[in-house]
Amino acid sequence: MSKPLICVRGLRKEYPMGDETVVALKNIDLDIEKGQIVCIFGTSGSGKSTLLNQLAGLEKPTAGSVTIGGVPVDRLSENALAVFRQRHLGFVFQSYNLLPTMTAAENVALPLMFRGMPKKARQQTAARMLELVGLKDRMNHYPGQMSGGQQQRVGIARAFAARPAVVYADEPTGNLDSKTTIEVMEMIRSFARKFNQTIIMVSHDAQMASYADRILTLKDGEIISDEQRGTSNEEV
Repeated sequence: MSKPLICVRGLRKEYPMGDETVVALKNIDLDIEKGQIVCIFGTSGSGKSTLLNQLAGLEKPTAGSVTIGGVPVDRLSENALAVFRQRHLGFVFQSYNLLPTMTAAENVALPLMFRGMPKKARQQTAARMLELVGLKDRMNHYPGQMSGGQQQRVGIARAFAARPAVVYADEPTGNLDSKTTIEVMEMIRSFARKFNQTIIMVSHDAQMASYADRILTLKDGEIISDEQRGTSNEEV
């Protein structure tokens, strides 16, 4: 059998709060396979965003290890970790996180620039991705000239443009209405299937969780349920 893409062992995360110590995650063991769409599900304060940050190497664990593609990200220096994220990871944010002074095409091309792709190839890739998310006529628009749903589509195009091994999405539809949420989630799932990419998303919304192959339910920093759903929601 092939090794899991992401391997977590004995993961623990603590935060000092004055004289107290808050334990956000408690000794988590977890394997995630390539191509899986995983939803970390739970109420506010359950530890789901903390787990996402650990899996993305955005925070160092208090104890335990996180390995992505055989690389122990918990042991990397900040500089090495930044390079690793640029080369292998993508992110979709609830607040879109687009640069307001850049057009949609320029925002999508940004991670390609970090990878050293020539300008013409970056422009072509950005145009192709924006066309795939239905924004062919918005390539030269700035974020302030687009709706929330359109900005999130740009965010999705940016996250997938460089074909990262893993895309992390923290409440990616939190600011969107129900109709746009469905469109965005179908888009994320479609790209994941098309490019055989792993998606790890955080949500407290059962509608969003229904798009996952696997739902990890967290409570008080522990995984209390690990539901394998297969790929029944996959588009054909």
